[in-house]
Amino acid sequence: MTHARPGQLPRGHRNLPHTGDLRVEAWAPTRAECIAEAVRGMVGSFAELPSGVSGVARECVVSAEDDGRLLGAVLEEVIYRMDGSDELPVDVAMMPEADGVRVRLRLDGHADRGRAQGRRVARAATGPGRARVGLPGNPGRVTPVATSPAGTAHQGDRTEMDIRLVANGPWRFRIEQSGAMRVPGVVLAPQELLPDEPDDQALQQVANVATLPGIVRASYAMPDIHWGYGFPIGGVAATDVAHGGVISPGGVGFDISCGVRLLTAHVDRAALLPKLPVLMDRLDGLMPRGLGRGGLWHLAGRAQLHEVLRGGARYAVEQGHGVPRDLERCEDGGAVGDADVTRVGERALERGASQVGSLGSANHFLELQTVDTVYDETCARAFGLRVDLVCVMIHCGSRGLGHQIYSDHVRAMDSMMQRYGIEVPDPQLVCAPVDSPEGRAYLGAMAAAANFARANRQLLADAARSVFREATGAGLDLLYDVSHNLAKLERHIDDGAARPQLCVHRKGATRAPPGHPDLPDALRPFGQPVFVPGTMGTASYVMTGSTGNRAFDSCCHGAGRVWSRHRAHRETSARQLRQELAGAGVAVRPASWRSVIEEAPEAYKDGASGKG
Repeated sequence: MTHARPGQLPRGHRNLPHTGDLRVEAWAPTRAECIAEAVRGMVGSFAELPSGVSGVARECVVSAEDDGRLLGAVLEEVIYRMDGSDELPVDVAMMPEADGVRVRLRLDGHADRGRAQGRRVARAATGPGRARVGLPGNPGRVTPVATSPAGTAHQGDRTEMDIRLVANGPWRFRIEQSGAMRVPGVVLAPQELLPDEPDDQALQQVANVATLPGIVRASYAMPDIHWGYGFPIGGVAATDVAHGGVISPGGVGFDISCGVRLLTAHVDRAALLPKLPVLMDRLDGLMPRGLGRGGLWHLAGRAQLHEVLRGGARYAVEQGHGVPRDLERCEDGGAVGDADVTRVGERALERGASQVGSLGSANHFLELQTVDTVYDETCARAFGLRVDLVCVMIHCGSRGLGHQIYSDHVRAMDSMMQRYGIEVPDPQLVCAPVDSPEGRAYLGAMAAAANFARANRQLLADAARSVFREATGAGLDLLYDVSHNLAKLERHIDDGAARPQLCVHRKGATRAPPGHPDLPDALRPFGQPVFVPGTMGTASYVMTGSTGNRAFDSCCHGAGRVWSRHRAHRETSARQLRQELAGAGVAVRPASWRSVIEEAPEAYKDGASGKG
């Protein structure tokens, strides 16, 4: 049994750097105490834990068959409690069990305190954490290795993979096929945007994705590549459905169909400035944001939530939340087909019921912008853009519903991988054949979450439209709405011939077809609009798809993190950031300044380096 390390307290934990997940190291005299420390560290990574019980406390018990699964299950339970009922754990204790391990959580049930704490949450956790307990010969120590939310998937050997980058042309690096890789890896980025944080595993993840059954052409990474969960953020991969191709929730992400929509205003910068404080005040008071409950649309009940999951933005517009033209400017016409509500679990429905029309936390935002530079006058004119025009950009996704769908279906796939004979080098790459019961179930639930996300952005945009009209007298027109966390069944031309059906994963990557038939007539000649949000201190970009894109018509989705959230807190303070933003003429109305620190401009790559 490992005891405290020299010079350290007998028990404790520390958070380790990671740009897209949680990493915790914990130590204690006994295994049980060590697991409890790991749980405290994981939860404390994204919430300020109460020091005591302020109201009615209650307990819940989380159990699992092994330590790895336990940690994932505990964090999932904590996120569910915080998101749905504003409860926070105030005590963690291990409980003995004959056939597994259990943790008892004591929860603060005071609604007001819970909500106040929830609003101070730095971000919604993007994963169940990275920790494992009870390594052979070291049973009392938690070490920072990867685990899946369901625990340990079936792992193959990745030791033979060589992940050295080889320059393969301008903005193109190649990871040659080796070991278990079925295809090479390709990173599309200039040298200065390649991952360079110590211990960063993003390039290893590119190679890991290249081992997925049925993968074709290459495992791609966009310029905003950074360390994610399973797939790197900025990862793109396609699998051949007819030849055993798999679908992996790690290639979509927890925030299913997270995306961006851009609206153009009928007003220029100079006319808006005198009215900006009033406009900001009204948006601040109206827009729900942060972790927990609260949405603009108070649904009548479960049946109406089902309609949202089937109809997405289309249903929202039918119910008066928008205009028909909005749907012409949405990917898939505002709703993904084949949504299967029966594949959405009860917890996911419970979490989503009160969150339609809410931004959430982390890097999600509603931002007022103005056009600074036009690079292509003809295309900009078709998009309705001109210098000094005011725009509204909205970035959000499927909230707690999508997070829960991810967790539920990863657990189901994890239990079946051995039956399908699938081995992967990283347990976070849990997957199943697309054409299997588990694969089809995930596709149906994922489509439902995507429709939730489309409806969510539609509600926020329609509310912003109303506020804009009241405060400025100007209207807002939707330019386009597109997702960047989704898997889609598509056909692509390869060597002059149409490929069979592919399952294209885009995680932190945007579909960018040059002239898709679903685009409205005004946009089709120029390609699908693509939005690349910058930071609070750098520009965002509007781009368009072009021909010759070998990465399955995909492009980057944002600036890409370079600092972990913990590093952001070490490097800057609320006071320093306020001064920096004020000096740049940026007004911010956050749910908490703690979360704003984590989104400091310096925490991201400069999008200007990767817009190409």
